[in-house]
Amino acid sequence: MIHPSEQLDDDVHQRVRLGILALLNNVTRADFAHLKSTLNTSDGNLGRHLRVLEDAGFVDITKVVDGRRPRTWVKITREGRTALRREIEALKEIVAFVEGESDRVRQTGRSLARDSSTA
Repeated sequence: MIHPSEQLDDDVHQRVRLGILALLNNVTRADFAHLKSTLNTSDGNLGRHLRVLEDAGFVDITKVVDGRRPRTWVKITREGRTALRREIEALKEIVAFVEGESDRVRQTGRSLARDSSTA
């Protein structure tokens, strides 16, 4: 049996990157400043995560000058939506796995052996 965590995508499964894709999933596009403030991250941190997502083909980044002010717009791609959907499904499977184990332990009254050094 393959553990559900094997299905997690390393390019997506990180707090900021998952947050970026989740935010972009329901909008046409978002600007850098909005992503930064919503995800509570720094310019450099957000920029690095956007680069990872862009390299994976999950977002498109457009830089424009709006009047005298430069703006960076980010848009999720079809591949990004697919990756987000797969990530959510993998997370649901992990939750089901954990809840299934918890239910089995409760029903049988048995506990799984654990290493006391990690408990």
